[in-house]
Amino acid sequence: MANIKQLDPFASPLDYYGAELRRLRESAGLRLADLGEIVFCTASLIGQIETALKVPTRDFSARVDAALNTDGMFSRLVGLVLRSQLPTWFQPYAEMESKATYISSFHAQLVDGLLQTPEYARALLGVRNDDNLDALVEARIDRQRILSGDNSPLVWVVLSEAVLHQKIGGAQVMREQLAHLLEVTRTHEWVRVQVLPFEAGAHAGLMGSFNLLRFENDPDIFYTEDFVQGHMTANPQAVKEGSLRYDHLQAAALSVDDSAALIASVMEERYGQQADPGGLAVA
Repeated sequence: MANIKQLDPFASPLDYYGAELRRLRESAGLRLADLGEIVFCTASLIGQIETALKVPTRDFSARVDAALNTDGMFSRLVGLVLRSQLPTWFQPYAEMESKATYISSFHAQLVDGLLQTPEYARALLGVRNDDNLDALVEARIDRQRILSGDNSPLVWVVLSEAVLHQKIGGAQVMREQLAHLLEVTRTHEWVRVQVLPFEAGAHAGLMGSFNLLRFENDPDIFYTEDFVQGHMTANPQAVKEGSLRYDHLQAAALSVDDSAALIASVMEERYGQQADPGGLAVA
């Protein structure tokens, strides 16, 4: 008989998810292969999720809910599972981010995580060759669900022009990322992007990237990151200083329309032509 791994459901959200999936599958009298056939995946994948070796996706969770008639339990639980895959020090910020009514950020080197494509995120997160890369990418992209909810926050992002030129993941990944910036601002009325041009010279963001979160009934939060972890504070003086710096950055940045024009220009001029393996330029 196969040695079935015993999980501690209280060890983590992922372990709880796996234990519940196994319990309900067995209660339904289904083998791994049986459930796999119903939800269109392999028995091996289900086994890995049941033993907390693989992180489930929202699509998988919805299909399992339908197959096992769980009234959306796994679709609700997967949000906790994905958030638990974020770095431990980042999870408190992600929780506050999901509750904010106004998110403003300045980024000197990278596209804001809320606006990243999966390919761009994968290129960033894969720098350290993390074995858990799929789960990390899924968790980062899952944060973007707040942009499409009924109570989506106002998101205002100022990006240094350097972000547009820093080639992350190759030319095709960058072209798709810049196209995504244009698309998300076109389709989401509560998302706005400004670009701080090189011509701005010395500016209020030279000390580094930062975020500001505002809430309906809670104090504002100022957030920064260093090489090791993030730092979140509701100290009024820090929030005041951060807000002042952000006001200066917005004033120095291009307008929303001019920023979109610059993004489109860089996308075409820097990433518009791709070379195939034979050395020929292709569109």
